[in-house]
Amino acid sequence: MLAKIRVPRVGPGRPRTKPDSITADKGYSNGPCREYLRRRDIRRTIPEKTDSQAARLRKGPRGGRPPGFDEERYKKRNTVERAINRLKQSRAVATRYDKRGYVFLGTVTVASLAIWLRS
Repeated sequence: MLAKIRVPRVGPGRPRTKPDSITADKGYSNGPCREYLRRRDIRRTIPEKTDSQAARLRKGPRGGRPPGFDEERYKKRNTVERAINRLKQSRAVATRYDKRGYVFLGTVTVASLAIWLRS
């Protein structure tokens, strides 16, 4: 899931492979995802599904406590989603016909500049 993350360091040394925190939607609210992030000590902001919440509440005290959820942090995720959707309005970004990564990065940069200049 997170194996491809590589954040280069400013100076010498291996790149970081562990993010500080993750914000995801309800699709990643399952136990294995939460357990993986907990094991790697990654802070997570994932809302609980309503059916999972109902099942937990039905169990009573044996259902455990609800997972932590920071609403303010989750609201910031919406801003990122809207920015990505604006980028996808450019057909070249949405379809990604470019085979090479650096060409696609240039396409995304041009689309970003067009959005920035329009605003």
